[in-house]
Amino acid sequence: MIENITDDGITLAMILRSNYSMQGSKFFTPNTYAQQLGYMHYPVGHKIDAHEHNQVLRQIEISLEVLVIRKGRLRVDFYNNAHEYLESRELCNGDIILLVSGGHGFEVLDEVEMVEIKQGPYFEKNDKTRFNAVDPKKIIIKKKP
Repeated sequence: MIENITDDGITLAMILRSNYSMQGSKFFTPNTYAQQLGYMHYPVGHKIDAHEHNQVLRQIEISLEVLVIRKGRLRVDFYNNAHEYLESRELCNGDIILLVSGGHGFEVLDEVEMVEIKQGPYFEKNDKTRFNAVDPKKIIIKKKP
């Protein structure tokens, strides 16, 4: 299952749940995204042609992040571009999230191991704007659909 988190028609994140399955390949992101999220499931013997990726000049204006939850539980809090809290989701073993726009914060609910993938190089002072997190009493965790 793929879950799109949106605000006013703007995609904030895409969650690929661990139970998603289909044959073949499917990309969930539009070609305009600087980071692409896809899924592939092939039978034994399927071949993908040998290939290499060409150098193509791309202009990336904002870093998108992918988190792969290997173990544990993580709460993700979503904020719009004005830093207003919207809602939260829980991620568990095997879930993958692509953070596209807006703001986000996290709280570890069960010890977590995760892998983060994003474009580089990364410049801490230029790449992040920190802001106040939501009051814990106002957290709204939306359940998986």
